[in-house]
Amino acid sequence: MKIPRIAYCSPVNPAPSGIADYSEELLPYLAQYADVTLFVEDGLRPSNPLLAQHLEVLPLRRLARELRRRPYDALVYHMGNSPAHAGIWQQAQRLPGVVVLHDVVLHHFMLWYAANVQRDIQLYVRAMGERYGEAGSHIAQLMIRSRFSDAAFAFPCCEPVLAKARGIIGHSRYVRERVAALAPTLPCAVVPMGVPLPPLAERAAARARLGLPATAPILASFGHINAWKRIEPTLRALAALRAEGRDAHYMLVGSVSPNYDLKGMIERSGLSEAVRITGYAPRQQFEDYVAAADICVNLRYPTGGETSASLLRLLGAARPTLVSAVGSFAELPAGVAAQVDHGPAEGDQLLAYCRLLLDQPEVAQELGRRARTFVAEEHTLDKAAQGYARFLALLYGWPAVVRHRAQPLWQLASVAEPGANPSRAAPPPASPLPPASPLVQATAQALHELGLSENDGNLLRRIAQQIGEL
Repeated sequence: MKIPRIAYCSPVNPAPSGIADYSEELLPYLAQYADVTLFVEDGLRPSNPLLAQHLEVLPLRRLARELRRRPYDALVYHMGNSPAHAGIWQQAQRLPGVVVLHDVVLHHFMLWYAANVQRDIQLYVRAMGERYGEAGSHIAQLMIRSRFSDAAFAFPCCEPVLAKARGIIGHSRYVRERVAALAPTLPCAVVPMGVPLPPLAERAAARARLGLPATAPILASFGHINAWKRIEPTLRALAALRAEGRDAHYMLVGSVSPNYDLKGMIERSGLSEAVRITGYAPRQQFEDYVAAADICVNLRYPTGGETSASLLRLLGAARPTLVSAVGSFAELPAGVAAQVDHGPAEGDQLLAYCRLLLDQPEVAQELGRRARTFVAEEHTLDKAAQGYARFLALLYGWPAVVRHRAQPLWQLASVAEPGANPSRAAPPPASPLPPASPLVQATAQALHELGLSENDGNLLRRIAQQIGEL
């Protein structure tokens, strides 16, 4: 039987996008069902040697020529908010295919694209007015002046992506419902996000390596820190726990938005001795913080419609986790994570859950066990690859879905082993840049707040520099 051929367009490391990690983990499993040619941004040299060893890797500029030269049985694009998707966006407009929509809200990408690729910010302003009327024009004027608010999330700017797509793959019912509202006739499939299941780490050893107290209650949040990660109510819960006589601590593991006065907030709360801000943490250290935490706090509001791979990794590590009951996070089954409303009851619920999980460790242990079981059963890489193959077969008319290779094209090393998996390697540090003007700094801060990417401060400053030159 003929093996289907997929043209697969995605960021890979060292591109500044979390989707690079996602694709590098999915590809060896998807290659069980099809021969995959990987198309990457022009000029990008993948840092994972396994990609070139097992796949044909070509620059995106050759996509049109390859599609003419030899037949492909499916064309797949990965679309998210990072500038790493610029070339993919361009090709998807010219050569329609299936779009894996990682974020429903692409507002910040479209703003960046107009300013830095088209080099005409007014194209974005006009599109906002044409698409959303007076309200869109108003928000556009605020955004180009670096005056951002939650209201920006109400204007997704994904309509041009949907208009050219042959089909959409999303990772939640939330995405499917948003797509159906905007493009009712467009085929859309929900495919689970797959993540490797990490080995369980030993809590006491992890705390010893990090220099953390052996028995103190520890809360932890992971990833880029900004106002939408709900840090302030978590600090209030921490203060309440300490007022009750608990020696509770809070770890903030990840980069901090330059537009967010986190240190000032902590100082005003009188919690400086109880909060540790780690900044970027290397892989092994990151895994140690996960293992050391009694409770992981993964709150966010508003949501851009994303499905969080980092959340799935926390759940897969069997950590009791608090999530906001919004978007795809509200779809988690009961007993997998504790869901916190983002309204007036947020603070009370957050504190009540912390008390429950700290006072009844057997409840926390059971929540973590169910979380790991959920990821092991519902978010495997094999199940994700099957979902891709079935939707592509249906849309492109493959005669059958067949596993042509018994094993993944290559094996993923344990993510808990430092440096073991080249697909998880950290990108090299960016070169230093000269000091930016106040206008450029404000623009960079605003773009950072919209979530272009985590750990990409230098890239954002370059973007802002270009905007400042318009």
